[in-house]
Amino acid sequence: MRYLSTRGQSPALPFCDILLGGLAPDGGLYLPESYPRLGRAELDSWRSLSYADLAFVLLSRFIDDIPPADLKALLDKTYTPHTYRFVAHPGEDAAEIAPLHWLEPGKLALLSLSNGPTLAFKDMAMQLLGNLFEYVLEQRGETLAILGATSGDTGSAAEYALRGKRNVEVFMLSPHGKMSAFQRAQMYSIQDKNIHNIAVTGMFDAAQDVVKAVLGDADFKARHHIGAVNSINWARVAAQIVYYFKGYFAATRSSDEEVSFCVPSGNFGNICASHIARSMGLPIRQLILATNENDVLDEFFRTGLYRPRQAAETRVTSSPSMDISKASNFERFIFDLTGRDAARVRALWAEIDQGGAFDLAGTPEFARLPEFGFVSGRSSHADRIATIRDLHARFGVTIDPHTADGVKVAQAYPQPEGVPLIVLETAQAAKFAETLQEAIGRDPGRPAELAGIEDLPQKSVVLAPEVDVIKDWIAARLAR
Repeated sequence: MRYLSTRGQSPALPFCDILLGGLAPDGGLYLPESYPRLGRAELDSWRSLSYADLAFVLLSRFIDDIPPADLKALLDKTYTPHTYRFVAHPGEDAAEIAPLHWLEPGKLALLSLSNGPTLAFKDMAMQLLGNLFEYVLEQRGETLAILGATSGDTGSAAEYALRGKRNVEVFMLSPHGKMSAFQRAQMYSIQDKNIHNIAVTGMFDAAQDVVKAVLGDADFKARHHIGAVNSINWARVAAQIVYYFKGYFAATRSSDEEVSFCVPSGNFGNICASHIARSMGLPIRQLILATNENDVLDEFFRTGLYRPRQAAETRVTSSPSMDISKASNFERFIFDLTGRDAARVRALWAEIDQGGAFDLAGTPEFARLPEFGFVSGRSSHADRIATIRDLHARFGVTIDPHTADGVKVAQAYPQPEGVPLIVLETAQAAKFAETLQEAIGRDPGRPAELAGIEDLPQKSVVLAPEVDVIKDWIAARLAR
């Protein structure tokens, strides 16, 4: 399996090379040269597999430059009940990874993805990414400086996955003062010497722009061995594909049945994985994209206009991990929507990279959109408070604000009889105590071993979101 850039001007590479590189040299994102197609009999034969075994049969289709026995060992090491031990909802089996939690049996369910060490769905992919990095770097005798940006959960998931790993330094940018207290504490309280937190003044998009600019500087990237851990890294998206299959198998009895998924979306990485699962043959009827007040993606799926907002237009909301107005992974979907026309993608992103927009309304590409199963909707603060309160009252379930955005939007798309609707849970409510206090009048509680995390010593540096400032700071730490 080789990987192509969405902009078509970088050589095709094997998995391990793009794992360490992240962004393609031409500024594009990597995708496999083709998506493996799966038959229904094959799908049904996988129903009883453990999570680690399911990950192996799926990811071995995308990774052929790691010996199968080594890949299997890495997956077995990653997906263990001990790692994913923080039960999100009453009645869930603590030994099950990514359990399905029915709200209305056969109709509406949550896919619990927040049972990992940072209580967020990002752990599902990031724990594997940490083990892959360590394995490949050791095989090659190389070192890597990981650079990433986070609006909340990616940073802590990456740092927990990479803390103490051999041959890896982590530099994580986050928006200064914009995350929840729990999210900040999870990141900034890590004292491992290979973890470096940079709080940038401004919104997440400014941090993400800096990361892309640094990764786009081929000389700096090569000189300092810089790689990516955001979902611009294909391995993150590939690992997320697995839990869509897991959720599908839990909700159905045979591959003759369909399901729909609703995915809270900011950077488009999570729902991009579901698009790929659908392209591989998983019987998905609808992919429902849910945004908060930062509704750039909802606007595109409704109108065809993709118009990233400037920092001043990006709103600070009570679902902060989705306070994003430039969806990095969206380029992957547009590549597929245009029939993998790299020249067309280059032209569209030339507008975006210059601070502009593009409008596909009335184009053949937008006319094809229904083939991909996407619909979308938007949620507000009032919506998420009402949704959290409603699910708590009706089902005794406590959900976080981002998952509430998903549930709210999902309710606008009732499914035909016999088609379950699965909302992807993004995090445990414990990470957003302030919003939960407003919604249900009490602290949602948290696992005992995470009690008092906000009181731990924290370390971070506050810098302006300027490329040269960040590069100089990183270079100085790597020179020590």
